[in-house]
Amino acid sequence: MNQRPKGLPADLCEIVNEYKRIALVLQGGGALGAYQAGVYEALAEAGCEPNWISGVSIGAINAAIIAGNPPGLRVERLHEFWNTISRNKILPWMPDGDIYRQWRNQMSAMVTVLAGQPGFFRPRTPNPWLLPTGAAGATSLYDTSPLRETLLRLVDFDRINAGQKRFSVGAVNVRTGNFVYFDNAVDTIGPEHVMASGALPPGFPAVKIDGEFYWDGGVVSNTPLQFLLDQPDHPSALVFQVDLFSARGPLPRDMFDVTERQKDIGYSSRTRYTTDVYRKLQDIRTKLYEALLRIPEQLRTPEDRKLIEEYGLSGAVNICHLIYQEKTYEGEFKDYEFSAASMHEHWQSGYDDTVKTLRRRDWLVKPADNTGIVVHDVHRLSE
Repeated sequence: MNQRPKGLPADLCEIVNEYKRIALVLQGGGALGAYQAGVYEALAEAGCEPNWISGVSIGAINAAIIAGNPPGLRVERLHEFWNTISRNKILPWMPDGDIYRQWRNQMSAMVTVLAGQPGFFRPRTPNPWLLPTGAAGATSLYDTSPLRETLLRLVDFDRINAGQKRFSVGAVNVRTGNFVYFDNAVDTIGPEHVMASGALPPGFPAVKIDGEFYWDGGVVSNTPLQFLLDQPDHPSALVFQVDLFSARGPLPRDMFDVTERQKDIGYSSRTRYTTDVYRKLQDIRTKLYEALLRIPEQLRTPEDRKLIEEYGLSGAVNICHLIYQEKTYEGEFKDYEFSAASMHEHWQSGYDDTVKTLRRRDWLVKPADNTGIVVHDVHRLSE
């Protein structure tokens, strides 16, 4: 583990502890998920430990490893997971330069498609296209049983279910199409809940839980932020929202760019739209609260008093939004390109972006409770 990042506010822990809720919200994004591991490493080194961690897809896997281990082992277990699934060797050496890196990444992605990833998934034999309807294995290209073994090895689910951290992962019910969250506040979490959140079709099979089948939450929404904002309680919260796909990007110039841009827009899940809507709702709540207070006590109904009590407990939500910024040599296969070089690069980017965010003391200070919601974006610094 690195030493504590330099240049952080001396009173960082005091600032962070002003919040009742510190949340880490992790988007899905396959191989790009190493960026989230770097984010967590920087937070842990700075003593900025989340008490609620929520994820979708690869974000759910990272979340489970963090929540399912004691503090001293979390980064080590994240390293073990990412080193395990990125250990396929492509070429022993390649010249330096973006064009060569692009070629290597393409070869790495092709290896993933043909051979799967160690400790994660492997191709089905025979291929599902050759199987009759209803046959076992006929609805997915890969077998994810290696992931179950990896989760059982790296995650203590008893620790997750003990509730030391709030833990929630998103998935979609295949039969109804409804988005659901498996939450340790109400559910007993096991490896199947994490696997369901990452069961992206048609690559991975649906996961059966209590008689229902579930796919990757990214099919409906790739960002679990809304679940956190929709909770009935509204305490002051510091949220580190970590996205792996950027809604913003350049105009495509060829068909490869079109495919990549479509994926970015679809999986970015309109995070900023969600925060804009929530900000408007919070403004309405604040105005309604102020209006209710102007009603004389003797004229207030039981419903008025209930709303005054509820709204009076609302705190501001401060969101630090970190978004992975792709490199020029990455293409539409960036989320299934698992080379060790890319993994380390993604991890380091997440670490560096988080340190940059934590150095902005003004971003971390708790806003006034009547503020509603405030969003900071580390990448706006370079715009």
